[in-house]
Amino acid sequence: MALPFFSKSSPTIRDRCRADASTKLRLRYAPYYLAIDAQAGVNVRRDGREMIMLASNDYLGLTTHPKVVEAARAAVQKWGTSPTGARSSNGSRAYHVELEEKLAAFLGREACHVHAAGYLSCLSAVAGFAQKGDLVFADKNIHSCLWDGLRLSNADVERFSHNNPEDFRAVATATAASTAPKMLVLEGVYSMEGHIARLPELMAVAREHTCFTVLDDAHGFGVLGRGGRGTTDHFNLNAEVDIVCGSLSKSLASTGGFVAGSRDLIEYLRTHGKQTIFSAALAPSQAAAASAALDVMQSEPQHLERLWTSTKKYTAMLQSLGLDTWGSETPAVPIVLGSKERAYYFWQALQEKGVFTVMSIAPAVPVGKDLIRTAISAQHTDEHLDRIADAMAYARKKI
Repeated sequence: MALPFFSKSSPTIRDRCRADASTKLRLRYAPYYLAIDAQAGVNVRRDGREMIMLASNDYLGLTTHPKVVEAARAAVQKWGTSPTGARSSNGSRAYHVELEEKLAAFLGREACHVHAAGYLSCLSAVAGFAQKGDLVFADKNIHSCLWDGLRLSNADVERFSHNNPEDFRAVATATAASTAPKMLVLEGVYSMEGHIARLPELMAVAREHTCFTVLDDAHGFGVLGRGGRGTTDHFNLNAEVDIVCGSLSKSLASTGGFVAGSRDLIEYLRTHGKQTIFSAALAPSQAAAASAALDVMQSEPQHLERLWTSTKKYTAMLQSLGLDTWGSETPAVPIVLGSKERAYYFWQALQEKGVFTVMSIAPAVPVGKDLIRTAISAQHTDEHLDRIADAMAYARKKI
């Protein structure tokens, strides 16, 4: 079965949308927008069937932690549901400042700013600092939010091969004559691939070419480093990376994002970043949940320990089945199938066995790298992993 995935050319926008909504093209939504009816940790129910969630970014399993849930409830009781405005005008609250100070201290930074979405934080971390005439070096596999930030900045962009310091050096050397301000944009952990950035080698090149550095650590925060302090802490390079941005919706069990750096840089962002100036502020329940989750991360290290124990067991199981995990080094573990059709049927087989995953296909991933995106949580038990192993063996045999 051929799966058509995009309709690009039609006489009008309405025609394009109608064509895309045709019965044939609607197949591309089969694995997406599936509503979960109920959830208890990694146990979910959809269409009356009990399933194991294997695609959540809730790495530490804190979304149902009693302290996190209670903090969110209490914040709504105290502050209501929304600050109803931007931080630059009427929307700034004491709980924003408290969360920012806690995050900055945890990350070893002078200051931090939180946004209502992680996408917004990472976009603004690029667009708020880069501008027309600047030269930006970007890993070609960075997230969509970073690419959007680059487009909005109007800076000149040079891509280098994914996680490849040698190619970065070649690209940077070829533009060495440029006197433009330079920036390096990369991720700490690449969520599709599960790769950890080769940060020491990449930063060596960045130093040679005087690059301002922006690192999106949405999937490294809470997972790598001392107590989950992230990729820069993992490599002891915190002092060398100018800006660390990320999400509150992964290990911090909330929704929103953050940008952390020196005080001068964060104040610059607050006065120059349109996404920061004109965006509605983070809701009280979200800020309180993230703040409580940060406390739990520091007081209950067993969640991080369990995450890595399960990750190692899960990855070994996939490899024993001969499945391609793209060299993942983290709890974000892809299963590369190589074509849209194989990925679809593998995903469908896992659904049959009660395992909820997500299918990622080109152009979201490189052509030939169509995959099933899976992620381990600290809430996955040995029993969950055994049931997942049976489902994986079934899906592998079926395709």
